[in-house]
Amino acid sequence: QVQLVESGGGLVQPGGSLRLSCSASGSIFNIGAMGWYRQAPGKQRELVATITSDSSTNYADSVKGRFAISRDNGKNTWYLKMNSLITEDTAVYYCNARIWATATTAYNGWGQGNQVTVSS
Repeated sequence: QVQLVESGGGLVQPGGSLRLSCSASGSIFNIGAMGWYRQAPGKQRELVATITSDSSTNYADSVKGRFAISRDNGKNTWYLKMNSLITEDTAVYYCNARIWATATTAYNGWGQGNQVTVSS
């Protein structure tokens, strides 16, 4: 069994910064692509950023130039650095990863969700 544990959310003023972390632990053979999603009240969950195993990144247009995703393979951990936060970034943020339990068995893992609130 694999657990994805998130940390780093909270309340921040507009223009501020936060860094989210997601750590995977348990029976892990390898981790492929990692990512972050978010869900605002009354809206569908949306992709924020992804990073592949060779560190290629992809961002939603709404966060390009403000957010940065990174990964530390040795720690099975990935991060989302969020700068220049705006009120529209308020949401529950979820980490996600393609977890390989063995060389031939993989599944999508999700974190528990972490509230980020941008407000003055």
